[in-house]
Amino acid sequence: MTLGESLSGASNAMSVELEACVATLAQARAAVDAGATRVELCGPGDGGTTPSMGLLEECLSSLAVPVHVMIRGHTEDFVVTPEWRSVMTRDIQHAVRAGAHAVVIGPLTAGREIDVSTTQAFVESAEHIPVVFHRAFDQVADQLRAIDALLALGLSAALTSGGRSRALDGAAVLAQLQERARDRLTIMAGGGVRADNVGALMRAVPLRAVHARATEPAVFAATALALREYLAQRTQTNE
Repeated sequence: MTLGESLSGASNAMSVELEACVATLAQARAAVDAGATRVELCGPGDGGTTPSMGLLEECLSSLAVPVHVMIRGHTEDFVVTPEWRSVMTRDIQHAVRAGAHAVVIGPLTAGREIDVSTTQAFVESAEHIPVVFHRAFDQVADQLRAIDALLALGLSAALTSGGRSRALDGAAVLAQLQERARDRLTIMAGGGVRADNVGALMRAVPLRAVHARATEPAVFAATALALREYLAQRTQTNE
């Protein structure tokens, strides 16, 4: 059994997706070798932008795990102007045609709420593939109200640290969000997830998905190993 299989395939009760945030093909390959069960593919910039279609196609053709593609025109903020909405819609359409398994978006209003109109347009452009809301979610003023908006819009997951810099520090809010979403939307914890805290995070909130940056392969590999060890211990305890 591979590390990835141990994270996602042992049993439904123990199933945890480990998403790796990557910006190159080499990072993606290293993350999958370390145990990532899917990758979030980003382009350059703080927080990630839309990657090139060439990079997306290379990852799709060479990786054996799902590839979720970031759709973000710039790193200035999360407000999507009409011009950027047109550009990002085209990027989504290109990603769908290329075979991306999901797109990752995060439109907000100037008042720090979910931009419902733009999000709905992006969901429609994504056609049949899932749509994930990225950590722009941590900028909203009311996360419970925001999760209700995402549920109504039909998104598949929200990446969040519970409004804190580290997911572990936002564990109480993550639990509230997960209770609100139940099985209708996956709450994916991200933000400072590392080997020294992923076990404590999972003990605090029984998450179905965690997200970790994999731009430093050794750091990500240690996180994946720590998660595997935690899941193995949890399985033994429940037997």
